[in-house]
Amino acid sequence: MKEIITSQNFIIYLVVINLIGFAIMFIDKEKAKRGSWRIPEKTIFIVTAIGGGIGTIAGMYKFRHKTKKGIFKYGLPFLLILDIALVISICIM
Repeated sequence: MKEIITSQNFIIYLVVINLIGFAIMFIDKEKAKRGSWRIPEKTIFIVTAIGGGIGTIAGMYKFRHKTKKGIFKYGLPFLLILDIALVISICIM
């Protein structure tokens, strides 16, 4: 049986989840401009926590979205650092 968890699949996962993170920041910004239904903040944090930190942070600054909210300005980078630390600790084992 072929292994599912490979370094190649992990890299593909990271690329996809970060593209999703970037996209949800764009979509939420556009929805905010129009005053329509928004993406829940919890969703943004979940995507960041499961590996999409680079994408959500890049989207936050690219689209100037939620940059004044401290919980995002400091919370998203904090989650990214935790993700990096987790990956490093798994790799060391």
